[in-house]
Amino acid sequence: MEWVNIIFQGVLLGGLYALFAAGLSLIFGVMRLVNIAHGDLIVAFAYMAYFVMAALHIGPFTSLAVIVPAAALIGYGLQRGLLNWTLGEELPPLLVTIGLSVIIQNLLLVFFTFDTHRLHAGDIEIASVQFLPDLSVGVLPLIQFAVAVAIIAGLQIVFYRTALGRAFRATSDDPVVAQLMGLETRHIFAMAMALSLAVVAVAGVFIAIRTDFNPFYGPQLLIFGFEAIIIGGLGSLWGTLAGGILLGIAQALGGQFNVGWPFLAGHVVFLAVLIVRPQGLFPKVAL
Repeated sequence: MEWVNIIFQGVLLGGLYALFAAGLSLIFGVMRLVNIAHGDLIVAFAYMAYFVMAALHIGPFTSLAVIVPAAALIGYGLQRGLLNWTLGEELPPLLVTIGLSVIIQNLLLVFFTFDTHRLHAGDIEIASVQFLPDLSVGVLPLIQFAVAVAIIAGLQIVFYRTALGRAFRATSDDPVVAQLMGLETRHIFAMAMALSLAVVAVAGVFIAIRTDFNPFYGPQLLIFGFEAIIIGGLGSLWGTLAGGILLGIAQALGGQFNVGWPFLAGHVVFLAVLIVRPQGLFPKVAL
């Protein structure tokens, strides 16, 4: 039963990793943009939640009502005002997002110093549910996993059941033809980034409740997100969830053998999948 519990905890952790990766997978699928600043944006919205909670005296979940719309607006403005001008070639977007990553880290360092912070959600952090006599699961990890699944399911509905989703798929397949058909591709790309950063904001609040964070925590989150996406398959949202779960299980199992092995075990599984199946478990070239 102990191993069942470990695997279950790994699955729940994988849901959080999938939440990190969902926004990254979304923008890659729509505009083939690799956002190096993704992890730093997660941390930035965690700090935004910290500030909003202190200013309005509200809890972290309530702060999402402020953070998520703000993140969507920031995403739209960032894409429309900066990133759209770099699309069309591989190197410029990469360099711009690297620069954005450095800027975000240094701004956070200036305003919040290097001190670690954490969002406190109250009793829910220690509450648990007893499924079996020897299997107890925290309520917060269950909520995180349920939110990750709900967000990925929601993104699937948006992409395959709405007019905006059809526009996303059209611009992803051929931006030039989509523009000739009357679609404003710059607006569509900006909407994709807005949706991506809205998801990032949710991820930022959840990771800030789970663990301490500081201005330089973003690159580590970026690595987890990339690994989940590549394990699951580029462009596949459900594959991203599967990749996150596999990564979480690997880390949970690795931690049982040695306290220093969780991250190493995850990286080993990532490399193994990359060697055996370079396209990932459930690849999908386009959304």
